[in-house]
Amino acid sequence: MKRILSALLCSSLLLLSACGSGSKEAGGSKEEKETVKIGITQLVEHPSLDAAREGFIAALKDAGYEEGKNLKLDYQNAQGDMNNNMTIAQNLVTDDNDLILAIATASAQAAVQSTKEIPILFTAITDPVGAELVESFEKPGGNVTGTSDTHPDAIKNTMNTIKRFFPDAKKVGMIYNSGEPNSVVNVENAKKALKELGLEAVETTISASSEVKQAAESLVGRADVFYIPKDNTVVSALESVITVANEKDIPTFVGESDSVKRGTFASYGFEYHDLGYTTGKMAVEILEGKKPSEIPVGFPESLELVINKAAAEQEGITLTEEMLKDAKIVGE
Repeated sequence: MKRILSALLCSSLLLLSACGSGSKEAGGSKEEKETVKIGITQLVEHPSLDAAREGFIAALKDAGYEEGKNLKLDYQNAQGDMNNNMTIAQNLVTDDNDLILAIATASAQAAVQSTKEIPILFTAITDPVGAELVESFEKPGGNVTGTSDTHPDAIKNTMNTIKRFFPDAKKVGMIYNSGEPNSVVNVENAKKALKELGLEAVETTISASSEVKQAAESLVGRADVFYIPKDNTVVSALESVITVANEKDIPTFVGESDSVKRGTFASYGFEYHDLGYTTGKMAVEILEGKKPSEIPVGFPESLELVINKAAAEQEGITLTEEMLKDAKIVGE
């Protein structure tokens, strides 16, 4: 009898143990994410690129990947140094990250040159096809995909707005780093749009952020309006342009809305945080089994005219009802 009771007791304990183990497996492993490592390489610090990075991390957190718990992030900034940029990419590959986020074109190119195996996502890229990061927007190919920050109508809308707001303007001054492929593409598109409007582009190039103020000063008297494209080198020293524009009452248009918030007059733009968030959602898909080649390149779905009221006053611009009627206003 004792032996029967003992056997029954053991059977019961085994059954309970099995049930308990099954519950943990069903509930725990599905809810808890496996720890992943993500390396982030960013060319230079400025608000737009920073916002894209923050949006990326926010999307991961919303999907259950949280730094300090099941997410290890290695964020490195090249501070605009191309040699440092390549070293960072190589180090992130050597460190066996599960995924690499590259912010800005040069960072993405360095990452792509460093690995054909680790999944790479890019964001804040003007022309990923021209930069030879992907084969096409629809079918990226390889181990790379991400989000472009160039809406097809952004530059054209901005040039049309210059013509509409300042009909007496004849020349548009542009400052950019000719070593940044994204900037060259933006400037070429701007020049094409300006030519169609009967406006002249006046260009000046720089190679370092320390040259930006002098470049802006060189355009005084030669340009009626400034246009600063999405150029990482120039935008990182944007306050230098703003100082000259304010002193000389020159309206300043830019390639993205974060620069409007910093003190320029206007742009057709979007929120880089949202762009980064979209990239973060792509990362979740990849971490959970999808291949980068299966995810089309994304870009901003909508644009809005953003005007900085305080900057308008500083640049000597009299705001009209027409200017304000369809605009998002900042700097009040």
